[in-house]
Amino acid sequence: MPLSKLQFKPGVNREVTAYTNEGGWFDIDSVRFQKGFPEKIGGWQKRGSDNYLGTARELHPWVTLDRDQYIGVGTNLKYYIDRGGEYNDITPLRATTAAGDVTFSATNGLSTLVITDTAHGAVANDFVTFTGAATLGGTITAAVLNQEYQINLVVNANSYQVTARTAGSLINAPVVPVLANGSDTSNGGSSVVGAYQINVGLDTVVRASGWGAGTWSRGTWGSASTDAIVSNTLRLWSSDNFGEDLLINARDGGIYYWDATPGLGNRAVDITSLSTLPNIPTVAKQILVSDRDRHVIAFGCDPESTPGVQDPLTIRFSSQESITDWATTATNTAGELRLGSGSEIVTAIETRQQILVMTDTTLYAMQYLGPPFTFGVTAISENITVAGPNAAIAVDDNVFWMGLSEFYVYSGAVQRLPCSVRDYVFSDLNEGQLEKINVGLNTEHSEVWWFYPSANSLEVDKYVVYNYLEQVWYYGTFGRTAWVDRGIFDFPIAANNDGFLYEHELGFDDGTTNPASAINAYIQSSPMDIGDGEQFMFIRKMIPDVDFKNSTAILPETNITLDVKNAPDGTYSDSQTDAFVNTQAAPVNARTEQLYFRLRGRQMRFKISSDELEVTWRLGSPRVDIRPDGRR
Repeated sequence: MPLSKLQFKPGVNREVTAYTNEGGWFDIDSVRFQKGFPEKIGGWQKRGSDNYLGTARELHPWVTLDRDQYIGVGTNLKYYIDRGGEYNDITPLRATTAAGDVTFSATNGLSTLVITDTAHGAVANDFVTFTGAATLGGTITAAVLNQEYQINLVVNANSYQVTARTAGSLINAPVVPVLANGSDTSNGGSSVVGAYQINVGLDTVVRASGWGAGTWSRGTWGSASTDAIVSNTLRLWSSDNFGEDLLINARDGGIYYWDATPGLGNRAVDITSLSTLPNIPTVAKQILVSDRDRHVIAFGCDPESTPGVQDPLTIRFSSQESITDWATTATNTAGELRLGSGSEIVTAIETRQQILVMTDTTLYAMQYLGPPFTFGVTAISENITVAGPNAAIAVDDNVFWMGLSEFYVYSGAVQRLPCSVRDYVFSDLNEGQLEKINVGLNTEHSEVWWFYPSANSLEVDKYVVYNYLEQVWYYGTFGRTAWVDRGIFDFPIAANNDGFLYEHELGFDDGTTNPASAINAYIQSSPMDIGDGEQFMFIRKMIPDVDFKNSTAILPETNITLDVKNAPDGTYSDSQTDAFVNTQAAPVNARTEQLYFRLRGRQMRFKISSDELEVTWRLGSPRVDIRPDGRR
C-alpha cells in the first residue's frame, strides 16, 4: 500500500474540539510557523553579566550623535540606560535635603540604621544617597554611610530604616551587612545631605485601599490604610527621544529629561526645573515626541487651567522644537485637546501617518493639521477595548492590539482579528494583572508577540503569537516583561523578570540558566482517522522529513511520537483491549531513514518534540504506512 503524506494546516486551532480539528495542529510550545511548516523557535542569551533592580517593563533603544547605542530600561524601582550590557542609573531625584537635616542612629550588634529626616516623603523600597556624613565612631564609618541605600522600612513620616552595608558595594549586589559596635554613636555630623530618588512604583497591581492594600511589608504592621502608596497602578514608563536626548514619564507621574551631552553620569531631571515658563505639565500617563513635526505630546496630563490636577482624557502638546514651552499663545504651536469618550487614555501609538489614541472605550486618530490648530482628533471606532498600556504595537501603518476579549487590527479601519486560539488565551488570563501584558514585534519572522500572566500567575508567564504574513496563531509558556525588535541592535532584546536582558533568536538554547539549558519544544496534531473513523488503522512505519539545518549539536535529534485511540473521548494511554502498544516514540536524526511502529486504533495523532542542547529543526511532510485493519 502506498505511503500517506502527513500534511497539516498551518497554525494552531483551539476554537474547536481536537477531533473536529482533524488535519490541524492542536498543541504547541516554543515552535513557530514559517511558510506553513512548524519549526523550533530561536534561543536566547544574556546581553551582559550585569543586572538591574526591579522588573523592567519599558525598553527604548536609540543612537546618539556620537553613535553610542543605548537602551532605556524602565523598572518599577529605577530607570537605567544600558550601554553594552552595563546599566547606568539615571533615576530622577525628587528631593535633596539641606546639610544637617539627616541624622543616623545605630544599635550595638545590629546592622539596622535608623535615619531621621522630618517629612522625608519616602516609601518602602525607595532609594536615597547620603553624602557629607562623618563616622559614628566604630564600624559605621563615613565610607559606610556615604553611599546609596534602599529603604527597608518606613517607621513614620520622620524616620525610616536601612541596612548598613560594606563601603563601596554595589546597590544591585547581595547586601553584606556591617554590624555596629559599642563605639558607634548617633548623628553623623552637621554636613549630612540626603538625595532622594523619585518614589518607587508597584510591581503588582493593587485594586483596593485600606488594610492590606499595597505590597507586603510596604509599611509597618497594620499601617496600610495610611501608607503612602503613590499609585494603585503598576509602575510603567514611556520613553521617547528629543534628538539624541531622552524624555521619560512614569505613568501617572512626572515628565523627565535626560541630556546626553554630559554623559551617563548625570540623572534625568523634571522638565519643570528647566525653565520658568508657565503651564509645563507636571503629571501624565504617557509621553511621546511626534516625529514629523517635533512636538512633545503628553497624554492624560494636567490641563493648563488646573495645574497639578490630572485629567485622564486631556492631551497637551508643547510648541514645536521645545520641551518647556507649553502655554497656549498666539505666537507658538502649543495647545490642548480633550477627548470626549471613555474614562481615561490607556495608550497612544505613533504610525507613519498619525497617532492613534486609545481610551478604554474609543479609538481616536490624532493628526498634525498645522497652524492655527496644530493637532486635531477624530473618533475612529467606539466600543473597542485595550488590555493595557503596553498591549498595542505599530507595524508599518497597521496597529495590532490585544483587547479584553478580542484581538484587533487597525489598517484604515478597525477590525477584529480572527483568532484560532482566542478562547485558550482569554480563558487563562489573570484579569487583575492586565497592565502587565506587553507586546513585541519580531519582523524577521513577521510575528507579533503578546506576553501575558496566566490565570494562576501574578507575573507574565505565557505568550501568544500572531504571524501577520501567514495569518496564523500559536502560543507558548515563557514570559518576557518588555521587548524591542532588532534594528539598532542585531537581535530582538527582551527583559526577563530575573533582572537581565536577553538577546533572542541567538543560538538554540535557554540562556536564563548557567550553563544554558535545552528548550523543550514540541507541536502536536489533532487526531486523524481513515475515512469517517469507522475503520481501525494499522501503522507499520514512517519516513520522517525533518531538517536540522544550522544545528550545532554533533548529532542533532528530535523525537516523533504517534498515539492511537479508539474513540474521540477515549484515552491515548489505554492499551488493555488491544494487542499492540498504543503509544510509541522514536528518535529522529539526520541519518534516520525510516521509523518502525506497531500501532492499531481508530484515531492517530502526531507529535514532534526536542529537548536537546544546540538543536533546531523544521518539520516537512513525513510519510506514514497506514492501512485499514479489522478488529480482533
